[in-house]
Amino acid sequence: MVAPEKQVKQLDRVIIRFAGDSGDGMQLTGDRFTQETAVFGNDLVTLPNFPAEIRAPQGTLPGVSSFQVHFADHDILTAGDAPDVLVAMNPAALRANLGDLTSGATIIVDTHDFTARNLTKAGYQDNPLEDDSLRDFVVHTVDLTGMTVEAVKEFGLSRKDASRAKNMFALGLLSWMYGRPTDPTVDFVSKRFAKVPDIRDANITAFKAGWYFGETTEAFAVRYEIKPATMPPGTYRNITGNLALAYGLIAGGVQSGLPVFLGSYPITPASDILHELSKHKGFGVTTFQAEDEIAGVGAAIGASFAGQLGVTTTSGPGVSLKSEAIGLAIMTELPLVVVDVQRGGPSTGLPTKTEQADLLQAMFGRNGEAPLPIVAPQSPGDCFDAAVEAVRIAITYRTPVMLLSDGYLANGSEPWRVPSLDELPVIDPAFATGRNHGEGDDAEFWPYLRDEATLARPWAVPGTPGLEHRLGGLEKGDGHGNISYDPANHDFMVRTRQAKVDRVADSLPPLEVDDPSGEAKVLVLGWGSTYGPIGAGVRRVRKAGYHVAQAHLRHLNPFPKDLGEVLRRYDKVLVPEMNLGQLSLLLRAEYLVDVVGYNEVRGLPLKATQLAHVIADLVGQAEDTTVELGIWGLPSQKEEV
Repeated sequence: MVAPEKQVKQLDRVIIRFAGDSGDGMQLTGDRFTQETAVFGNDLVTLPNFPAEIRAPQGTLPGVSSFQVHFADHDILTAGDAPDVLVAMNPAALRANLGDLTSGATIIVDTHDFTARNLTKAGYQDNPLEDDSLRDFVVHTVDLTGMTVEAVKEFGLSRKDASRAKNMFALGLLSWMYGRPTDPTVDFVSKRFAKVPDIRDANITAFKAGWYFGETTEAFAVRYEIKPATMPPGTYRNITGNLALAYGLIAGGVQSGLPVFLGSYPITPASDILHELSKHKGFGVTTFQAEDEIAGVGAAIGASFAGQLGVTTTSGPGVSLKSEAIGLAIMTELPLVVVDVQRGGPSTGLPTKTEQADLLQAMFGRNGEAPLPIVAPQSPGDCFDAAVEAVRIAITYRTPVMLLSDGYLANGSEPWRVPSLDELPVIDPAFATGRNHGEGDDAEFWPYLRDEATLARPWAVPGTPGLEHRLGGLEKGDGHGNISYDPANHDFMVRTRQAKVDRVADSLPPLEVDDPSGEAKVLVLGWGSTYGPIGAGVRRVRKAGYHVAQAHLRHLNPFPKDLGEVLRRYDKVLVPEMNLGQLSLLLRAEYLVDVVGYNEVRGLPLKATQLAHVIADLVGQAEDTTVELGIWGLPSQKEEV
């Protein structure tokens, strides 16, 4: 029998979402497809989305886990607003994701679990595969589970164990549809299940069976080709935000010559940083999994006192618990990097969902006047650079630094160009080596004398002869560091600690403003992970023929020195955030500029299509015209996203 000739269709971009029960292996499937895509050379952005429960009720909407990957032959910025292809492994996965699809999208459904019981659990009264409710979509009904069980029956697995390989069958089918290389997945499965040959061989067989099914069946008459993207020369790898952040902390330790000490308590979505750093003892990294959040930050402060680079990682609830200890690090003026991978709150909130609502906590979430610098990465790969920058500031200025990542960046991934060593800053800890006050036999070491440029105090490693000193949480006398209750001294020290944080701005470059025409009246200003959706929305408005500027803040405290001048250059300033307007509040207070907020707190990234229309409306107001985006407001154009 001759296999039917398949049509090959060229595309410039595709968004695929794998969705199923939390036990169906959707995260693994999506990750493997992503790795195949990275090897092929496409630009890509991913969005994993999974329940907070360890094992949510099977077959229910709360138990649905999904993984979305957007890949293209050109530069893209987001994981995409709406999937072009949905792979649904059960009724709940279909129902939970159907609302995100646009007309004409492709749905591949595993029919095996569309039983009356599972339909009821998902909230269906009738089987959507048998009525006309899916008429607006291209639907492929495939018994993925049944074909998987049949394909792997030679390995003698129970039906339950055999059916678990259905995600590999689906991966094989999608790999065929989009011309993904298969060797990386075969190698991965071979290594992962090397000690259980039957499971290894069953998964590889299921993967290949999915590929061959696509190749031979008449149900899929078209396969698609998305050419590799053109990128600047360099060595690339696919990387998640948490992995990039861990590498950035290691690089900061190497560039400063300091051992890295991580004191941490596991918490979603920051735990992967602890897991990764624990693998790198060869770079002088020590990891301590503490009994609680307070112990973790306390140990990190102790490491900094001892002359190491103290780091603690957490999410919003952990920052709340660490707040007093962070205040201690501010009072003692010790380097410390506090990583907050933000998630939905308050309290336990939405542990596996993303949010940007910890900015004001980072600014003001301690008792007394306790300022600290704040930096935020804009993409998964940028987490590396943000971590190195946080280390630079912490060591140079002798201060805790808050690094605000979030769940979208932490778990999402993108191609990352590995930097060369000469691109990284040299960070000098400049330890104190001698007494610094008085002369001769009367010379002393004063722990609170200050560098004129940075206002940083000297950092003396305990045990250095002649540099014995005391640190603690009580107010210090200027210079000598002895406990002081003098009102004037306290006022001076409070102002000095603030002035030291303000001095960080002296080392920051001017704010980069993307305003190609120079004629824009509207500036879109963001921070953190809103960079991708903002950039995609701005591209759409420009493609429709209108002028709009974009800028993105890495440094949130202190702000870049020219930020006020930049804001006043535009008639209107839009600030999109995944909170209720925290950066907007700070900008209004600092610069008396009436910025316009666009705010959503849904536990999901902002959508570029919605942002494009918000930006267009504001451009229309500023230019006293009606802005029509037309097709450029849709996510189907190559220059978009």
